[in-house]
Amino acid sequence: MKRNLLWLQSGGCGGCSQSLFCAEAPDLFINLEAANIQLLWHPSLSETSGADFLSLLEQIKAGEIRLDILCLEGSVIRGPNGSGRFHMMANSPLPMMAWISELAAQAEHVVAVGTCAAYGGITAAGNNPSDACGLQYEGAESGGLLGESFRSRSGLPVVNIAGCPTHPNWITETLMTLTSRQSCEMALDGLGRPRSYVDHLVHHGCPRNEYYEYKASAEKHSDLGCLMENLGCVGTQAHGDCNIRLWNGEGSCLRGGYACINCTAPQFEEPGHPFTETPKIAGIPTGLPTDMPKAWFVALASLSKAATPARLKENATSDHIRVPPIQPRKRS
Repeated sequence: MKRNLLWLQSGGCGGCSQSLFCAEAPDLFINLEAANIQLLWHPSLSETSGADFLSLLEQIKAGEIRLDILCLEGSVIRGPNGSGRFHMMANSPLPMMAWISELAAQAEHVVAVGTCAAYGGITAAGNNPSDACGLQYEGAESGGLLGESFRSRSGLPVVNIAGCPTHPNWITETLMTLTSRQSCEMALDGLGRPRSYVDHLVHHGCPRNEYYEYKASAEKHSDLGCLMENLGCVGTQAHGDCNIRLWNGEGSCLRGGYACINCTAPQFEEPGHPFTETPKIAGIPTGLPTDMPKAWFVALASLSKAATPARLKENATSDHIRVPPIQPRKRS
């Protein structure tokens, strides 16, 4: 039996859909076929619109069409004054948030695709004039639109595939798990994120790890060194397998020369400082690896810096490798 999936978009940029379309080896449609999923509707892939689309939603609400998976991309817009009227469903007297609530009540599984849908994300930044929130979280606090106690018909809370945007395989892998017989045993962390990808740190597999080990730091964005000490990288604290499960087969933020900004976490959008600057106290970064006591880190960092090979020290502040590793001497 095919599993029906409905994909809605609210307060967001659509970037998670664009990322999903980049799924490869296999591509999106092969993934959906393998997961036995029938796409009822997606804003970028479906032709149905207007009255026909509303009729589809009404049939789902009435239980005439089974809804196995409801995916929401983008945050829920509750403004102004809790009315939701900043985002009305086209051709409908109801705001989008009302439709989301009623459809979520019918769904076997409810999935938040992206950090906006999970926690509010970029849409909730600043003074949040649209009163944006996530499906089951408002920032790091449980609640959101559906409330802390919400459980879908499967018994699971909202599954938060956090990321800005999400890796396409995080989505397809989660959908496959939800349509498998083991869906009720799906492992989620304390923020509702699938453990399949958040049991890793972005630091794992980082191509700059040798520089990190010796605290050979970059001083500007084109440098090869570690980005943690000066350029705002929080890969040692951010949950995600970005440097293990590469994007488009070979990319990640760090491989592109940009610091990790922890986009899989609630409230990443407002770190309290520029994304590419590292806040420090007395020269020591305030954001340190999550599972290491600060005193240990400071002591080890001092030892590491004292032992930094000259090769790494020079290359760390260069835009290309100036000093290669020493070739072993040949025996005469």
